[in-house]
Amino acid sequence: MRSDTATEVFEEHRPVLFGVAYRMLGRVADAEDVVQDAWLRWAGADRAEVREPRAFLIRITTRLAIDRLRQVQSRRESYVGPWLPEPLATDAAGSPPDGAERAVFAETVTLAVLVVMEALSPLERAVFVLREAFGYPYAEIAAVLDRSEAAVRQLAGRARRHVEEGRPRYEVDPEQQRDLTERFLAAAAGDDLAGLLSLLTADARLVGDSGGKAKAPLRIIESADKVARFLLGVAKSQPAGLDFRLCDLNGGLAVLLHLDGVPDTVVQLGVQDGRIRTVYIVRNPDKLGALATH
Repeated sequence: MRSDTATEVFEEHRPVLFGVAYRMLGRVADAEDVVQDAWLRWAGADRAEVREPRAFLIRITTRLAIDRLRQVQSRRESYVGPWLPEPLATDAAGSPPDGAERAVFAETVTLAVLVVMEALSPLERAVFVLREAFGYPYAEIAAVLDRSEAAVRQLAGRARRHVEEGRPRYEVDPEQQRDLTERFLAAAAGDDLAGLLSLLTADARLVGDSGGKAKAPLRIIESADKVARFLLGVAKSQPAGLDFRLCDLNGGLAVLLHLDGVPDTVVQLGVQDGRIRTVYIVRNPDKLGALATH
């Protein structure tokens, strides 16, 4: 295989490789590092012995992501405040395999699911990603992880049960998500406490991620009243030069705020039974750089 052909093959599969790595790690920079390492392995491999480049590349990427995940998990233990995945433009999440349902594929990249996946072991997370997002058969996952098929099925079962227990048990219509988001923004901007409370579930939560590098609550805020009052307080103190736009991040509608043209905050709403159950706010500047073009 010529060098230019090897590059073309790798670039063809790069979106899928990034999709695997991002779901494993929740950080764009970490995922890009893993994909770059996979390229180095691919460039140095005896490609004449590779019959299925896609399978070979996904195997390399998954194993590298497992190693990286074990490294970053120790860093997250000392993270300042709550940790949320880095917001990702959905079209950058990698393409689903032939025949996969796009709704299922997109669901595996939502903030809610990625947060739940944080509690999985690296191997459980790898199995869940390959099985649920990319539709890999158990036998192929076993080959990727160098485990028996029976062991992989056990890992998949544990991972699926944990994710099902932790993720929202509802589907949100995109139009409903947009309507709630627009009403949420109007209520916050209009200092409308009653209007905001009417949109929140009684047990609403606000999860803010700043990494200690921007203003955000260092603990999860719980209850509709506390969440609403916090949001109204923040809305009153917004600086000049702040503007927002709606965009598609992590498989759903989100609000991206820019301050003087620089990404400053991402707000995304978790919806349950027609009301807002969770308000996710990402303010860590290290997690917003990739959105500069949005």
